[in-house]
Amino acid sequence: MFFVSQNYISAQDKTIKVINYLGAEMKKQKIPGCQLVIIKDKKILLSKAFGIANVSFSIPVKTNTIFSINSIAKVFTSVAIMQLEEQNKLNIQDSISLYIDSIPASWNKITIKQLLSHTSGLPDIEDERDLIGGKGQDSAWFKVKKLPLLSNAGEKFYYNATNYFILQHIIEKCSGLDFETFVRKNQFDLAGMTSIYYANSYDVIKNKSPTYSYYFQDKITNEYSKTNKLVETHEEFPTKMKADAGAFTTAEEMTKWILALQSGKLLKDKEKINEIWNPVKLNNGTFDGFGGILNAYALGWPVINRKKHPAVAPIGGGRAAFVIYTKDNLTILLFTNLTGSAPQDIIEEIAKFYIPDLGS
Repeated sequence: MFFVSQNYISAQDKTIKVINYLGAEMKKQKIPGCQLVIIKDKKILLSKAFGIANVSFSIPVKTNTIFSINSIAKVFTSVAIMQLEEQNKLNIQDSISLYIDSIPASWNKITIKQLLSHTSGLPDIEDERDLIGGKGQDSAWFKVKKLPLLSNAGEKFYYNATNYFILQHIIEKCSGLDFETFVRKNQFDLAGMTSIYYANSYDVIKNKSPTYSYYFQDKITNEYSKTNKLVETHEEFPTKMKADAGAFTTAEEMTKWILALQSGKLLKDKEKINEIWNPVKLNNGTFDGFGGILNAYALGWPVINRKKHPAVAPIGGGRAAFVIYTKDNLTILLFTNLTGSAPQDIIEEIAKFYIPDLGS
């Protein structure tokens, strides 16, 4: 007689519950399609695709479907800066004035660490529509330097693209390579990633899913309103801001990068990993972040800051996320093609199947 172990039954039952929960959430939010990967103790427990990648042509999502992960790209920038620090080419406590010329005197005390953690107080190079001024990257850089600081350095958390615009310049100056070349050579290639791109939503990439939304933006007021009509969104990511956003990949490809980071392939010093995940305190000793469960921010990594089961949770475009539960050896990735789906919240619910007291 053939017997199935209780552990196997338990794992199988857990997987079924996860899939049923995700299916119900997709139906509730009307998410066209997504990819889910669950990693426990550095082993992949589940990798599965759900739903529709291209609604117009009823093309299903597969594990090799390419999704826009937008600002998740900041984690590549974070690791790139730490790699350069390991090479003694910079120090994150350095003033940015050591690496960039012709900046206002009020910016001189801002550090690389404050750029990474969005605590620099710098004005935003973007507005509600695009780069400020509407005349391209160089014009926007000229204009942003004429704007007043939003706060003193270290005083407040202001999430904006200026920080990572400057970080890209610093990485290129210290490495002697353009940003994408440096990241591909020192991260993607080492991780064995073959399907990751810096691109725009209109670029033709094999197996790429469009990005969808139920939100409509009024071109006059710039205000968003939710509708019942699904629309394709179009995003353009400037070449001098790849450090900020604009990455496209699959959940399985991102899994390779996460495992490479955790195994020491990308950063030799394990303390560097802890450093990029450690939430940054403001000058008054408090933490700040996006809000909700993302109540703090580290060095390019949003943080779920809590005593039991802390986590880092990079998110992109309100549609893609992965959460590393740093004390539980659990990582969950959820890439969707629906802006506004809040995947980090869905991940938290999925994580409760593996961490029973997560919600307590």
